Amino acid sequence: MAWHDGTVTVPLTPPDQPGPHDPWQAPPSGSHLAYASGPQDDPDTATELRQAALVAVLVALAGIVLGLLWLWLAPRVPLVSDDTAVFLKNSEGEEAIGADGTFVLLALGFGALSAGAVFWRLRRGGVLVVVGLALGALAASLIAWRVGVWLGPSSDVVARAREAGRGVTFDAPLELHAVWAAVLAWPFAAMGIHLLLTAAFGPRDPEPEWAGFSGYYGGAVQGPLAGAGASGGPVEPSAGPAEASGSAGPAEPSGPAGPSGPGGPSSSAGGGGAG
Repeated sequence: MAWHDGTVTVPLTPPDQPGPHDPWQAPPSGSHLAYASGPQDDPDTATELRQAALVAVLVALAGIVLGLLWLWLAPRVPLVSDDTAVFLKNSEGEEAIGADGTFVLLALGFGALSAGAVFWRLRRGGVLVVVGLALGALAASLIAWRVGVWLGPSSDVVARAREAGRGVTFDAPLELHAVWAAVLAWPFAAMGIHLLLTAAFGPRDPEPEWAGFSGYYGGAVQGPLAGAGASGGPVEPSAGPAEASGSAGPAEPSGPAGPSGPGGPSSSAGGGGAG
């Protein structure tokens, strides 16, 4: 679309096409997404594998501490024998549920501590470190369970009843009733706490930039619209050669000669009178 005035042609942008500096149009050709340069201290795969293995081993060894604490803090279930059978001394007691609850609470605490320690030491660790933390936590729960059962009262209830004698109270074996719910408490707690710490305090990825796109909006306007006013209206046409020359232009053609001109009626008449 263009506006014509004989000597001036001003191209105008069609209303249905974006302008040359429309922020919504596609980036210029040759642009590509590039990331800002930053510190590249992320570990490689081999280093990350070693870190993951170390985390798994250390967290698994911490299960021994959990097993000892569980054996120390878990309530005991009292039993009694009458030489023919073994009975619960308190049939309405909650000691059995208390043993499971103690294990779960300790596992949740150990999960939070292990996740915090791993995040503090290996903040830039990748996915393999997180997998090592999860596997180590699962192994630690299993180790703690077996340590508590192994070091606790014997599982041979009949032999212990015979040793204790008739009517003598003795402790039942330490065991978990909801095994998988208690064993998975440590891994789930570790994963949840580590995720929260990473989201709140973890390193951020660099923001992407369009290479070759910088300065696209900041440059001067090029083309015929460079002289347009701030209002964005059309450019006024410049004065033509005739208007610029002023009085030097060609004179307007005059009308026919008046009556007093040569050859006019007056001259004829005068000539007749003179004759």
